[in-house]
Amino acid sequence: MDYRLGGPADAAAVAALFETSFVATFGHLYAAEDLALFLGGFGAERWATELADPALVFHVAEHDERILGYAKAGPLTLPVEVEGTALELRQLYLLADAQGSGAGQALLDRAMATAAARGAAAVVLSVYVDNHRARRFYERNGFKRVGRYTFMVGNHEDEDDLMVCSLVR
Repeated sequence: MDYRLGGPADAAAVAALFETSFVATFGHLYAAEDLALFLGGFGAERWATELADPALVFHVAEHDERILGYAKAGPLTLPVEVEGTALELRQLYLLADAQGSGAGQALLDRAMATAAARGAAAVVLSVYVDNHRARRFYERNGFKRVGRYTFMVGNHEDEDDLMVCSLVR
């Protein structure tokens, strides 16, 4: 597996990966119209804009020039108060064939290093309350649950756990 920073040229691949991974993991939870409304906001044009935004950083995992996963981090938007500044891990997605490969850990490690390099005192994320595998992964990496957050998928309200990992030791 190779790792690098993502850029605008990766927009189509990231868009496809996001949709494939999101639908495989969560698609069964939503009415078709809510899922379509949600995914409609994540076209390649939006990804190209985000991948060009210097406030956001994308770490990508690839094998044979195929992107298998990414982590996106940026300024805090979640309703969490932390001492000092925080970076938000906005997404960490892997294709099914990359799960269990160590790519998720490597992408999280890179996002955490980015946060530290940018002077953040903490990393904040939200994770679906019933995504037990992801919650255990984040807990193993030092994240603690600090509250709940409503995450909208179309017109459907999901409950997410808000989690924080302090970078100050």
